[in-house]
Amino acid sequence: MRRKAQPGFEPVIPREILEQAKRSISPDGLTKAGKCSVCGSEATDAGSEPLCWVCRRLKISAWHESEQQMPAQE
Repeated sequence: MRRKAQPGFEPVIPREILEQAKRSISPDGLTKAGKCSVCGSEATDAGSEPLCWVCRRLKISAWHESEQQMPAQE
């Protein structure tokens, strides 16, 4: 018993868009910024400052803590 031949399907998303998406998530694109300005490890280019992901998370959590601890002094 033989299967019927499947007709050729056209992709829903054009190849150019797929290739661009693959390039945007490739690991090669994540470490272009060089060294972290705080600790010196590999930095990502996701932001205005060259920070590694650890220092970036510490900075964000420090911002949140400072916003929560703002006393109303006059």
